[in-house]
Amino acid sequence: MAGTDESKRIEELTERIAQLEDAVRQVSVPYAELVSQLTNFQETVGKYFRLMDLYQKFGMVSVETIVPEIKDPISKDLLRLLLDRPGLNISQLTEELKARRGSSSRRIVREKLSELVGQKLVIEEASRQEKTYRLSEEVVRKWSQVLGLSK
Repeated sequence: MAGTDESKRIEELTERIAQLEDAVRQVSVPYAELVSQLTNFQETVGKYFRLMDLYQKFGMVSVETIVPEIKDPISKDLLRLLLDRPGLNISQLTEELKARRGSSSRRIVREKLSELVGQKLVIEEASRQEKTYRLSEEVVRKWSQVLGLSK
């Protein structure tokens, strides 16, 4: 009989240990989620400070930061315009550039766009009526990385 009592007692203890393990598992789930959320928060704060640092140094996230190989001021302005307003045609880009710079020529805009397309920084999209322009996926990706929006 003593063996049966002992065996019963061991079963009870085993059951209680299993219940305790289950309780600990259930309690630890919210903590794991909290750690995950805190990690995400830290990453977001890091991105924010990086962005603020860029703004403090340059007053904006500059084209120079994204594509340092572009030295020409008109090309830089075209890239900024296409970041702000993708899908513009040459006439619209010329007008926007004129508003920003005080003067602009369709011929120069066409030449600069052609160079940017050749460098694969800008994509030319031709429809039946007109050609429009947007930044390439590579430039958008670089911009997102600098802003800390992607890895």
